[in-house]
Amino acid sequence: MTTIGSYLAVANDLGRWRGVAAKAPAVSAETAYFQAKISQATSIDALLADKRLFSYAMKAFGLGDKTYAVGLMRKALAQGVDNPDALANTLHNPNILAFAKAFDYAAKGAAVASASLAETVTGRYVEQAMQADQGRQNPGVELALYFREHAPQLTSVYGVLADKKLLEVVQTALGVSPKTSAQPVDTQARLLKAKLDIDDFKDEKKLSSFIARFAAMYDMQNAGAAPTAVTNANAILYGASLIGSDEPVGVDLSLILQRQAALRGY
Repeated sequence: MTTIGSYLAVANDLGRWRGVAAKAPAVSAETAYFQAKISQATSIDALLADKRLFSYAMKAFGLGDKTYAVGLMRKALAQGVDNPDALANTLHNPNILAFAKAFDYAAKGAAVASASLAETVTGRYVEQAMQADQGRQNPGVELALYFREHAPQLTSVYGVLADKKLLEVVQTALGVSPKTSAQPVDTQARLLKAKLDIDDFKDEKKLSSFIARFAAMYDMQNAGAAPTAVTNANAILYGASLIGSDEPVGVDLSLILQRQAALRGY
């Protein structure tokens, strides 16, 4: 099955797949620990002092690769989110901003450690675990699910540049070489602005179209699907006269699935 087919199989039944992820022993054990301990995290110091609790929270917000950055996160939490010049608002990292909003000790103090926070964080943790499970079978599916979750919250292309997963999806979909990441940030931003309208991701149809474009390009680059299926998906996405165009093209995702089913003979 192509990446778009595998992605849609999950995206169209998220409740089931989240349930499967939540019941995994490692996930359920960490979730139980978080639920038992979060009420004790009544301050920034208390949250950061419990490494297991802090790690769970960071992973829930897609920051698992930044658990070492305790100093950065302490500063972000201490400054809060109300001031436009606060660190969380100037890093252009939507995950750090979401984390700071959830753990807004600067505005709420000890009241942050609430039942609603626990529900929010555990829900996000399970989502990340589910995406990681899918990624072990097909990394492209994990990237597509992650993009679906986070892209609508983007406010500028700098948010894309600050997130490795979002950037990989965008570069793959647009045919932008990863080597451009070595260029100055402002140069990269100008390149993406010329090819991309971030506001399109707030439109469900345009978001789905972009994910489908990414999935087709991902399979072409990674040989993750049978050549015939990849060629078929690419033709649906772009049309023969639009291959190589920078313009997004609308796509009927159900049509892709129908064509995939025909190729498999059922």
